[in-house]
Amino acid sequence: MKRYRCTICGAEFEVADGETPVCPECLMEGDVLELIEEVPDSTQAAASVQDAAAPKILLYRCTICGAEFEVPEGETPVCPECLMDGDVLELIGEKPAAASPAAAGTDPKAMYKISYGLFIVTANQNGTDNGCITNTLMQVTSEPVQVSLTVNKSNLTHDMIIKTGKFSASVLSEAADFELIKRFGFQSGRDADKFAGFSACARGTDGLLYVTQGTNAVIAADVVNTVDLGTHTMFVGRVTDMRVLNDAPAATYEYYLNHIKVTPKKVGTTPEGQTVWRCVICGYEYVGDELPEDFICPLCKHPASDFEKVAG
Repeated sequence: MKRYRCTICGAEFEVADGETPVCPECLMEGDVLELIEEVPDSTQAAASVQDAAAPKILLYRCTICGAEFEVPEGETPVCPECLMDGDVLELIGEKPAAASPAAAGTDPKAMYKISYGLFIVTANQNGTDNGCITNTLMQVTSEPVQVSLTVNKSNLTHDMIIKTGKFSASVLSEAADFELIKRFGFQSGRDADKFAGFSACARGTDGLLYVTQGTNAVIAADVVNTVDLGTHTMFVGRVTDMRVLNDAPAATYEYYLNHIKVTPKKVGTTPEGQTVWRCVICGYEYVGDELPEDFICPLCKHPASDFEKVAG
């Protein structure tokens, strides 16, 4: 941009680079127009600053449940499927932001302001019960009452819902504890029976189990539509049963992070000669030259075979 002054009428005005200057007041042009200043293009300058400051998008893989997800650089990564964070999340790549948030009029951080609930979604196939933790259940219509549920395709619960067309969701309350989260979120139904030895549940009229411990409501549905989202499937279900179990407040995702989730012990630096063993399930770290064969992780209750040597 260039700023001119007309020596005939005294008007000052700006003209984009490459355009012929013409006084907007007296319409004079040529030598009677005096160049008085070079003006930086504010739009281009702002865009350059924003692009330079635009955060990278970091790609992570959760070593617990296998989910892959993206997080803006500078944000704390938390697995959207099993809610784990820390060392169990593997950085697998990065890419530049698609556009500067300010320039595009969007800010990825806004997604973190959405209020999420937490649910134990259950299914039954050929007499086998299974469940997983999710934060993706929401009402989509009121007449008829329908809900949507999005589940990662790597989850066994996903495959069971695909084949049976039914699911039940127990709404987690603030009375839920970390043990409940670990049972349904930190292990795969392909490797363990999540309901083994667990009695805090009941079977609904649809034949599906729902959880009565640390929950305040249950919503069951028959699938009426599916949407393929690549890594996930969205199920739209017509609600067949919905009941309030108690008056305990529902647990939000933020409440879980601040009040329920247990942060694994972090060793940091160790005395010379000592060895660190890390639980590959929850990230708990044990310091000692040898890990006892009968050692049980105090957080997730997994055995010594699920620990790996990480320092020494």
